[in-house]
Amino acid sequence: MRILRSGTWISEAGDIKPVDVVGLPYDYWYELADVNGELERGQTPTPFGPDRLLYYVRFAGAGTKKPRPDSVAFPTIDAAVAEAEATVKITWKPSRSK
Repeated sequence: MRILRSGTWISEAGDIKPVDVVGLPYDYWYELADVNGELERGQTPTPFGPDRLLYYVRFAGAGTKKPRPDSVAFPTIDAAVAEAEATVKITWKPSRSK
């Protein structure tokens, strides 16, 4: 798991909370359903994006080493960032170069 973007948002109570976008080389939700025997007939993993990763938003687990995401899989980091920004106003830290 790679944390690719991180930032903060302010809760309704005024608390500053973390958020991040992570890249995983597998479909987290598909693998979880597979392990739990909950795959539906014909269900397939989300196709990878051009970087061979899937991107997820994390609010609850932001900044931790646990890969559990709070979003569906996105094929690009831009799509994951857009989803996070559609949820709350986020102040992102500057991106690091690859």
